Amino acid sequence: MSVQINPSILSADFARLADEAEAVRGADWLHVDVMDNHFVPNLTLGVPVVESLARATDTPLDCHLMIEDPDRWAPQYVEAGASSVTFHVEAAAAPVRLAREIRAKGARASMALKPATPIEPFEDLLPELDMLLIMTVEPGFGGQAFLDIMLPKIRRTRELIKKHGLQLWLQVDGGVSAATIEQCADAGADVFVAGSAVYGAEDPAEAVRALRAQAESATAKASWACDH
Repeated sequence: MSVQINPSILSADFARLADEAEAVRGADWLHVDVMDNHFVPNLTLGVPVVESLARATDTPLDCHLMIEDPDRWAPQYVEAGASSVTFHVEAAAAPVRLAREIRAKGARASMALKPATPIEPFEDLLPELDMLLIMTVEPGFGGQAFLDIMLPKIRRTRELIKKHGLQLWLQVDGGVSAATIEQCADAGADVFVAGSAVYGAEDPAEAVRALRAQAESATAKASWACDH
């Protein structure tokens, strides 16, 4: 599994989203933060913007739904053009059913855990997923400081993935930057969401390349990435 860098448009200029997508053309995915002002105390965008953005870029969309009732709404984001849809386990009524519905509609199914939510109770759900997202800040706002107390949780999640022999991507989101990405890669993450570290840079595309190089270097040295 190679390193993937997903710039978060939460840190982009919302008035110029098509241009901002083009500015990070070398990225693997565009991370789209959907917030409803209920599950998290912030309001961002919804299905119509995702539809427009999907038409405006060739980069696949990775939609992170920080919303209540994802069982109802998540399938609509697949229909809007998202190639990966992440729902929060804290908000989902039937996570297995929802993951299967997302997959059936043709997208990758992903589940997110807030910082205080442990991974262990959801071990049996992992085979139903294509990606697991470990939040490394409290969801709701960009630009927050990385919570290094999440590193052991990332390690434990990687161990569970290896235990079950899964081809499951492990994403981290929140405070990922040049100062923290190597720690995340060493702990077991392989998909990295970066907002202000990319869009706050003078050259966003170069920031993506630099973050990728750091993560690849750390992964090459990481014990979890070695064959046993």
